[in-house]
Amino acid sequence: MRKTLVFVAAAVIGATTLAAPATAQSTGPAPAPAPSAGSVQLNVNTAINQSLVDKYVRDAPNVALAKCEGAAPAFSSPALTFANYTPGPFMGADANISADATLKPGTAAGTYPLTVTCGDKSYSTQFSVPAAQVAKVPSGAAKAGDGSMAG
Repeated sequence: MRKTLVFVAAAVIGATTLAAPATAQSTGPAPAPAPSAGSVQLNVNTAINQSLVDKYVRDAPNVALAKCEGAAPAFSSPALTFANYTPGPFMGADANISADATLKPGTAAGTYPLTVTCGDKSYSTQFSVPAAQVAKVPSGAAKAGDGSMAG
């Protein structure tokens, strides 16, 4: 019985020794994903305003950003106009070109495409436009700070 116990212990130690290098190799860092050739987005996440990507923000600056290779990058969307194209790189965004994006008058709330064309390649995404806020205060409504609520 003593020989069997020694043999079993030796077998377990041997199996552990053989398995250890294989385990160490499989837990190494995964290879880095290949960088994407191109991308496009509306706005970028910031520490102040999370979840800003691909959402139009009314009454605030909006920026189209793209990572693309090719001559004369150009943004297009049925809901936006673009101006002030600026080459990058940009801090916090994987992009090399940007442009100011302005909502076209009369654009309804909904989801719209945003495309950038870089030479002979195009990259697209979808962005959302929220409903407009009430533009006029209803007649007789209380006005904060004007003293109308004082008693």
